[in-house]
Amino acid sequence: MTPRIFIDAPFAVGDAIVLPSPALRHVHALRLERGDALVLFNGSDGADWPGELVVRLGAPVAVERELGCAVTLAIGMPANDRMDVLVEKAGELGAAAIQPLVCARSVLRLAGERAEVRRRHWQAVASSASEQCGRARVATVLPIAPFASWLRALDRDAATPRFVLSFDREALDPASAWAARGAQAAPSAIVLSGPEGGLEIAEEDAAVAGGFVRVGLGPRVLRADTAPLAWLAWLGVQGLARGRQR
Repeated sequence: MTPRIFIDAPFAVGDAIVLPSPALRHVHALRLERGDALVLFNGSDGADWPGELVVRLGAPVAVERELGCAVTLAIGMPANDRMDVLVEKAGELGAAAIQPLVCARSVLRLAGERAEVRRRHWQAVASSASEQCGRARVATVLPIAPFASWLRALDRDAATPRFVLSFDREALDPASAWAARGAQAAPSAIVLSGPEGGLEIAEEDAAVAGGFVRVGLGPRVLRADTAPLAWLAWLGVQGLARGRQR
């Protein structure tokens, strides 16, 4: 059934109607989108007025709420709905891109059409996160990739700082690792985080051989969906973000 909305105003064919606040709340509650059909009535002329939802744009307003460094999170996908939450929160915290990975210890393993369906779902989650948090950019969810092939495809000579979240006792703290790679002035960075149980030793060693620096996040063992978010939050509170709290 086409939604009906009451507006106390006279209508004429071809009018562009500015919806008052109560009508806007109704539109939001119904999750209507541009181009969706609706019916207006004013309660006085005895008619229904069919129309469609239109967005009329004004002059653009520049919005700068991004991290000072464009961070790609390369993540060994956590199982169940934890990846949804991770994508949502990473989007809110300012990730520029999210690279889902299938690692040796991954429980969630997707390929082919199933992988693309899930990627599109996560991209929608990222879009919703930007709507909520006020970002004018949306984190890009990249196609799911096996860990080994993703690592091989990286440019080993690239100047982009790379970090791998690690349980190793010799891992640097975030501030020391960031400074060691000269990341303060870098336009982008890659942060690698494993699935449940972490990366296997061979995977982590391969990442380090590829230019990644081991980073520890303290004495507690964080879940696979918590650790990369802790890193992003650290970037924000260290003044490496140009956003604002809400």
